[in-house]
Amino acid sequence: MLDIKFVRQNPDIVKQNIKNKFQDEKLALVDEVLELDQKNRDIKGEVEALRANKNKVSKQIGALMAQGKKQEAEEVKAQIAKDGEKIEILSAEEKEVEEKIKRNMMIIPNIIDPSVPIGKDDSENVEIQKYGEPVVPEYEIPYHTQIMESFDGIDLEAAGKVAGNGFYYLMGDIARLHSAVISYARDFMIDRGFTYCVPPFMIRSNVVTGVMSFAEMDAMMYKIEGEDLYLIGTSEHSMIGKFIDTMLEESELPKTLTSYSPCFRKEKGAHGIEERGVYRIHQFEKQEMIVVCKPEESKAWYDKLWQNTVDLFRSLDIPVRTLECCSGDLADLKVKSCDVEAWSPRQQKYFEVGSCSNLGDAQARRLGIRVKDEDGNKYFAHTLNNTVVAPPRMLIAFLENNLQADGSVRIPAPLQPYMGGHTELTK
Repeated sequence: MLDIKFVRQNPDIVKQNIKNKFQDEKLALVDEVLELDQKNRDIKGEVEALRANKNKVSKQIGALMAQGKKQEAEEVKAQIAKDGEKIEILSAEEKEVEEKIKRNMMIIPNIIDPSVPIGKDDSENVEIQKYGEPVVPEYEIPYHTQIMESFDGIDLEAAGKVAGNGFYYLMGDIARLHSAVISYARDFMIDRGFTYCVPPFMIRSNVVTGVMSFAEMDAMMYKIEGEDLYLIGTSEHSMIGKFIDTMLEESELPKTLTSYSPCFRKEKGAHGIEERGVYRIHQFEKQEMIVVCKPEESKAWYDKLWQNTVDLFRSLDIPVRTLECCSGDLADLKVKSCDVEAWSPRQQKYFEVGSCSNLGDAQARRLGIRVKDEDGNKYFAHTLNNTVVAPPRMLIAFLENNLQADGSVRIPAPLQPYMGGHTELTK
C-alpha cells in the first residue's frame, strides 16, 4: 500500500505505474482517492475548528453565570450542544471516508522498481542467467508420476477418493525423499545464518489483507467456515504476520527467518498435462525464507535470497535459471520479483520451482511494522520473501535430473545423510 502523501504529490507517477502493469481499469481509483483525501482533510479541518470554538465558548459559561446572565449562558450551552452533534456527524463521515480511502489504496498497485521490464504477462519475463549445464540423456525420461509409481511412491487414485483432485499420497522412498529435501533445505538455510521457525498454519483476515492483494486472496486462500481464520498459502504469510503492529529497534535488523509449513491453495482454473500429477496441487509442503530489513538494504537482500535458492539446487546437481518477472506478472504489492526455474530433461525446458520478491514497505505499511532508529525517528520496514524449496514440485526436477538409465535415481552427496546414507534409490 502506498503512502497517501506520495499519491497526493505524485498522481501522474502512480497512474503511469498502473499503466505499466496493464491495469488501466484502476486509473480512476487515483482520482477518487485524491477527491476522498481532500474531503477527509476538509472534514478534519471543520471538526478541529468546531472543537476549538467549543473549548473557547465553554469558558464563557462560568463568567456569564457569575454576571447573572443566565439566559446568555443557556444560549451558549445550546450552541455547544449543537456543535457537539455536528462534530459527531462529521466524525462518523470522516471514518467512512477514511475506510473508502484505505480500501482503494489497497487496490492501487505498489510502485515497481525502474529495473523491472515492462510486459503484459509471464510470457514476457526476461531470462537473467543460467546455472549448470542442462542435460538431455539418451534414454527416455518418463512423466514424473510414472517415475514415482515405479518406486510405489505415489497414490493419486486413493487421494482422489479421500480428498479429490489436487491431493496425493506419497509413499515409501519417495515420501522419505520428500522429507529429506525439506530437512536438507532447513539446515542449508540455518547454515546461512537464518533462524528456523515453524509458524501457525492459519492466520486471521487482517494478516491476509496485510500480506497480499484482494485478487490474490480470492484466488488462493481457503477460509475456515464460521471463524476469522484462513489456511496459509505459504508460510511467508504468517512469518511476516509475526511482526504485525510492532515497533522494531533498528539495531535488531535485519530479521532473517526460514520456516517450514504445509501450504494450501485453491489453484483456480484448468491446467494442462504438464501441470497435473503433483505439479499444481491444493496441498504441499515448503521451506521458505523471509527478511525484514532497513529500506536501504532491501535490494542487497533481494539478490542474496534468490542466490540461496540457486545455490541449493546446484548443490543437488540440478541446472536452474533465473527469470526477471515483467511488470504485468508482478502481484500488486511487489516492487521486484524473479523466478528460479529448474531444468526438465523430459520437457527439455525450464519450469518454475521458486519465486523471490521484494515488497518494499507495502506489507509493513499494511501491517504496521515500523522501525525506530537511534535518534528516535520512525519508518516502515522493508520485507522480502523467497522459496527455499517446495516439494513435491521440486521432486519433479530432482527425479528427472537424477534418473539413471536403469530406472534408479542417484542421490547427491549432500542429501545422502538425510536418506540413511543411501547413494541411490532402486526399484
